[in-house]
Amino acid sequence: QVQLVESGGGLVQAGGSLTVSCAASGGTFSRSNMAWFRQRAGEERAFVAIVRWSGSTTYANSVKGRSTISRDNGKKMVSLQINSLKPEDTAVYYCAADSSARFSGWESTANYDYWGQGTQVTVSS
Repeated sequence: QVQLVESGGGLVQAGGSLTVSCAASGGTFSRSNMAWFRQRAGEERAFVAIVRWSGSTTYANSVKGRSTISRDNGKKMVSLQINSLKPEDTAVYYCAADSSARFSGWESTANYDYWGQGTQVTVSS
């Protein structure tokens, strides 16, 4: 069983930067794909970024070029930094783990078996 706890959300002005972090416990973190999703009010949960067990990364177009996802296997932590924040980045950000480390389908919430409780990020204009 894997537990995920997010931290680092808050209120930020547009144009600023924010890092959200996720601490994992239990399971085999180093062999899991780890991802961030976000859910805006009234919308479906959407993929933001993934860092695979291999270290490779993929980003959603909405954050590509202004975000960095990273992992520290020793600390069992995964972080997401977003720069040049926009009001449309306002959402609850969720950390997710795919213990099967799938090679595809990483944009689908259905392919993640563990989720954190979420952390709110609000970007003011």
